[in-house]
Amino acid sequence: MELLRLEQITRIFNTRLGLKQCVALKNIGLEVGQGEFVAIMGPSGSGKSTLLNIIASLDKPTSGDVYLQGKSFRAIKDRDLFAFRRDNLGFVFQDFNLLDTFSLRDNILLPLVLAKTPPAEMEARLEPVAEKLDITGLLHKFPCEVSGGERQRAAVGRAIITRPKLLLADEPTGALDSRASARLLKLFAALNGQGHTLLMVTHSALAASHAGRVLFIRDGMIHSQIYRGESPNRSFYERIVMNLSVLEEGGERVV
Repeated sequence: MELLRLEQITRIFNTRLGLKQCVALKNIGLEVGQGEFVAIMGPSGSGKSTLLNIIASLDKPTSGDVYLQGKSFRAIKDRDLFAFRRDNLGFVFQDFNLLDTFSLRDNILLPLVLAKTPPAEMEARLEPVAEKLDITGLLHKFPCEVSGGERQRAAVGRAIITRPKLLLADEPTGALDSRASARLLKLFAALNGQGHTLLMVTHSALAASHAGRVLFIRDGMIHSQIYRGESPNRSFYERIVMNLSVLEEGGERVV
C-alpha cells in the first residue's frame, strides 16, 4: 500500500542577487510503500538533502507536490505544518539534536508534551520504547553523560514515541563509531520488521545495505535504484558499491 508519493518535484534556488538559478531537483517522481525501508544515496550536491527536506515539509518545492497517505502537502497551511510534522513524521539526525538540559527521558517525551498528551499515556508509551531501545536504565541521565550511540538511540526513541507514519533519518550513523553504527542499523532493521516505514539519507554503503531499496541521485534526478530482494547484506552491499562507482563515473545502472 502506498504511503508516500512525490509528483514531479522540482526545486530551484536563486542566488543572492537573483541573477542565476540553481536547479537542485528536477521532476522527481517517487513512491514509497507502507513498511518499506528506503535508502537515498548520491554525491555531495546531488540533491538528496534537499529531497529529504521537502519530504520532511521543512522546505517547499518550486513545482510538484508531496502526498502522505493521499494528503497533499500543498493543502497544509503554514500554521499547521508544525503539528503535521509532529503527528506524522519522526526525525533522526546525525548530530542527535537532543536538548542538553533535558534528561533522556524528557528528551524522548518532548513531542508528546508539545502535543499535550496526558501524563498517564506518556508513561505508558515510554516504557516499551525505552525497553525496545535498551535505554531503560539511562532515562535519568543527561546527553553529556552517555555515549554517542546511546544518545542516538534516545533520539530514535523521541522519533518513534509519537508513532509516526514515516521515520526520516539524515546520516544517522555519521557521528557514530563502527560498533554503535552496527547497533543502530540493527535497530532500524528491527523497527522496519515491526512495520515502521523508514527513509534514510546516507553516504555509507554499509548503512544502505540494511535497507530494502536504494535510490541513487545525481544532478538532482533519480539516476537508478536497486532492490535487495532475497540478497543478504553482504551481496547487497557489493551491488551498492558497484552502483556508486558507476554513478561517480557517469555511467548507467548496474543490476
